Amino acid sequence: MHFLETFSAQLGQALALYGGWGLFAISFLDSSFLSFPAINDILLIHLSSLHPTMSIAYALDCAVGSVLGAYLIFVIARRGAKSMLRASSSQRMQRLERWLKRNDFLSVLVASLLPPPAPFKIFALTAGALRVNTSRFCVALLAGRTLRFTVEGFLGARFGASAEGYLRGNAGWVSLLISIFLILITVLQRRFRSRREEDSAKAPGHDPAALP
Repeated sequence: MHFLETFSAQLGQALALYGGWGLFAISFLDSSFLSFPAINDILLIHLSSLHPTMSIAYALDCAVGSVLGAYLIFVIARRGAKSMLRASSSQRMQRLERWLKRNDFLSVLVASLLPPPAPFKIFALTAGALRVNTSRFCVALLAGRTLRFTVEGFLGARFGASAEGYLRGNAGWVSLLISIFLILITVLQRRFRSRREEDSAKAPGHDPAALP
């Protein structure tokens, strides 16, 4: 374990020398096989502070690399781990599968916004093993990661090196507030849709049997 941590740290420092390509590689590896806790976030802020006009490009490098890395372990889990997960607790896993498939987009979106050390790899593996819709998984992940890294790039471009300290001290609660906001929006949208369907069903002349 110590060897892997040392290797990851040294590799992260080496890749950091390659600018946007290094950001892409670090984000890909961090979301797949290795772990670089917060290195891509800090490097994104640093590079954006040095080259403010490139902050959006750097953010996209991080987002695309992260999505591709997570997609890789998602596919691996989708092909091989479902039976193993169900064997551990069949009834519990079936409940989790129903819930995750019903809330797949929101779940992935919220998880993608959480800062390290949130265990996103475990979430991606579970989503793959339970066969969450691939397109919705990728779109939600891309949306969440793009939002997260764009904000970080903006902070770096706007506030320079001081943004790194702000990120360390406030990333957790900011991500939590954004996640709560997204959950509330989704809940309100579902209730509004459900109420509209109930009102439509009660409307005069409405005959459910006549629907195709």
